[in-house]
Amino acid sequence: MTTTSADFWADARVIHAYTRAQALVDGVLVDATDTARQAGYTVPVALTRGAWAAAVEWSRDDGLQDEAGRLWDVLWMGLHAAKRSGRGQNRVEYTVHVVPNDDDGASGYSRASVVTLALHIGPGDNAEPVMTIMLPNED
Repeated sequence: MTTTSADFWADARVIHAYTRAQALVDGVLVDATDTARQAGYTVPVALTRGAWAAAVEWSRDDGLQDEAGRLWDVLWMGLHAAKRSGRGQNRVEYTVHVVPNDDDGASGYSRASVVTLALHIGPGDNAEPVMTIMLPNED
């Protein structure tokens, strides 16, 4: 009897599965779908906690920056990086300039650094297309 690759896992027992939905509930992923749709994305978008901390998180109430504006920048730059990359790519890296959370503002926010992010499109929990923005070393 010949077994095809499609049949190989048919009777396999799943030992453990961690879904995207669980990652969103647990805070491992941060949902950005509402803002992403406003920016022009057509599929659900989430950021890994690491990408959020590196490029979006803003802990001060100084009126100069906020998380909504920083998230918009991350999404906008990601969308344009995806458009430039062409069809057939499922992952594209891009950069954003970010003022670190520990900048005291005394230098006029001149310490902006470059943060590299990766935008990945892949299957969600039900094989639907979803996008995840992550740090380059994450998967």
